[in-house]
Amino acid sequence: MKKITRRSFLTVCGAVAAAAALTACGGSASSAAASSTSAAAGSTASSTAAALSGNVATGGSTSMKNVIAALTEGFAEVEPGVTVSYDPTGSGAGITGATDKTLDIGLSSRALKDDETGVTGTIVALDGIAIIVNKDSKVEDLTVDQLKQMFTGEITNWSEVGGDDGEIVLIGREAGSGTRDGFESIVDVKDSCKYAQELTATGAVISAVEANPLAIGYASLSAVGDTVKAVTVGGVECSEETVKDGSYEVQRPFVFVTNKSVTLSEQAQAFFDFATSADAADLIRTAGAVPVNE
Repeated sequence: MKKITRRSFLTVCGAVAAAAALTACGGSASSAAASSTSAAAGSTASSTAAALSGNVATGGSTSMKNVIAALTEGFAEVEPGVTVSYDPTGSGAGITGATDKTLDIGLSSRALKDDETGVTGTIVALDGIAIIVNKDSKVEDLTVDQLKQMFTGEITNWSEVGGDDGEIVLIGREAGSGTRDGFESIVDVKDSCKYAQELTATGAVISAVEANPLAIGYASLSAVGDTVKAVTVGGVECSEETVKDGSYEVQRPFVFVTNKSVTLSEQAQAFFDFATSADAADLIRTAGAVPVNE
């Protein structure tokens, strides 16, 4: 992404305009200096007028924390006068905030429901959640239904899903984790998982699965290395490509929610446009999500 501010861009434009005037007029040194000074002053005035300021209020999905942090940091390089605030209150609260106009942009890590009217949802990224097992596991593929039965305790032995005989050890994230919320929502096991361990970090989940040949867990796609094995789900590998084309099932959208009846402020519109542009793709990817615009 090009790191150039609006101010520096306008200053460059002013200098180019001054040089062009010099070449065309061929005037004296004094007139050239006056022309250059005038152009620079005009550029400064234009830059001051064009620079944005103020706050953009966002809030909602806790799962979008890293993505919003990355987008905010990148946007600050373009519009340093704008502050983007973020209140991690959950997707439902984000949608409500956009609906009742207390937020400029609500954040949701799920698609809008039919009864959530008066707002528009714009997907800015996708979140792929990999299902991980120990590298020594014989299991290569699981279906969403098998995952549901495993995590709710209906299937308790690896031999029931093609593995060696042994009791399945379920590793998950702590309550309040965005990754946990995403996994449980997609697999339809919300608040009914029979975890052996609930850990407070993705790295801890990966380490626990690495250390236990009977373990299974989940982690964001970007965090999974070669210390564990990511199984396919319904025969589809978890990758940026399969998340983007929708063939990998354990995924969800990251959504910007805006009120249909409200025109965004200039600074909010600028942040929205930046976040949904190709320039933001690498920032979103670095934050662990899959960009949809690039």
